Amino acid sequence: MFVDIHHIAIICSDYQKSKHFYTRILGLEVINETYRKERDSYKLDLALNKHYIIELFSFPNPPERPSRPEACGLRHLAFSVKNIDLTVELLNKKGVSTEDIRIDEITGKRFTFFSDPDNLPLEIYEL
Repeated sequence: MFVDIHHIAIICSDYQKSKHFYTRILGLEVINETYRKERDSYKLDLALNKHYIIELFSFPNPPERPSRPEACGLRHLAFSVKNIDLTVELLNKKGVSTEDIRIDEITGKRFTFFSDPDNLPLEIYEL
């Protein structure tokens, strides 16, 4: 029935701050940026390795996320990495705090979490 995940939509509270984070800090590339005047809203299409993955939206006064990370709904977004130590080092150098690296007890793989500007939990998971 399904082929792949097409994209993930994220609503941010500060568009310029989140745009900077996802493009300058995480290195995602901008495919398209649209300002929708009637909604006072931006829509930023972002890609990773030429693959469309995120729609970043801004809306006036969006409600806050109920809790982190155990609220009902989407729990987190995870990025695959080849070298978690190097990725953690690069994020930390860019001012992004990361949690301690843990081991997935089921797969034996290493992973950790960090947050976007709206405190959305993001994971890096070593291949």
